[in-house]
Amino acid sequence: MPDNLSLYIERDSPLQRLNPLTKLAISFSLILIGFLGPGYWLATLLFICVLVPLSIWGKIGPEFLQRTVRLILPLALFLFVMQSLFYPGGRTVLWRFWIFSVKLEGVQFAYLTATRLMNMVGAFLLLLLSTHPSTLMTDLTRRGVSPSLTYILVSTLQIIPQMRNKANTIIDAQRSRGLETQGSVRARIGALLPLVGPLVFGSLVDVEERAIALEARAFKAKRVKTSLIHVPDSVRQRQVRIGLVVLTLVMIGIRLWPL
Repeated sequence: MPDNLSLYIERDSPLQRLNPLTKLAISFSLILIGFLGPGYWLATLLFICVLVPLSIWGKIGPEFLQRTVRLILPLALFLFVMQSLFYPGGRTVLWRFWIFSVKLEGVQFAYLTATRLMNMVGAFLLLLLSTHPSTLMTDLTRRGVSPSLTYILVSTLQIIPQMRNKANTIIDAQRSRGLETQGSVRARIGALLPLVGPLVFGSLVDVEERAIALEARAFKAKRVKTSLIHVPDSVRQRQVRIGLVVLTLVMIGIRLWPL
């Protein structure tokens, strides 16, 4: 069942049962390796051979693919159009029309950039869809991470679904008052201000209310806090995290000091 305050989807799968730090290490390692690793097809292979199987293993494959395509497809189309037509220095012309020419170098650069972004978005989505924010916050706090830093991280992960839910609520409320939010472009532009205004001011009020609630619960207290949530971990997962860190450092070293 999806959480209204996050992208988390509750499923009984091994991926959901992994320690949040392990999934965080997997996501950041895949992102860094995809950007820094050698090879033209590396980011594509990471997405197809690692991220997609992990999403299927976690029983969130359809949701993972659907959201990844919805986020990446518009950006990828824009990249291919702009880079193939206006890539500087391209010499190999694939197709020419009027004053425009599609260059092979631009298509290759657009593909490389789009696949790296797809790998990055997919890694973050895999983390968000399989990890509840409260579980991640509990585990990081238990390991001695600053509560302020943990809160910033978890709030960043929750900001998109929270803004989406608030925007949907405002749209429904304004429609019930007779505001026209559909139709011509002029009507939609006219409805923009009545929608954006409550969204911005409502978000500011939410920030203030959340700050008051955190202070009331002794958020910055120095004493060790207890939690009702038990986050399991294992020796094998710790070994996997260490291996991912070492592999990422090796990739960074190869990029900085090529052999």
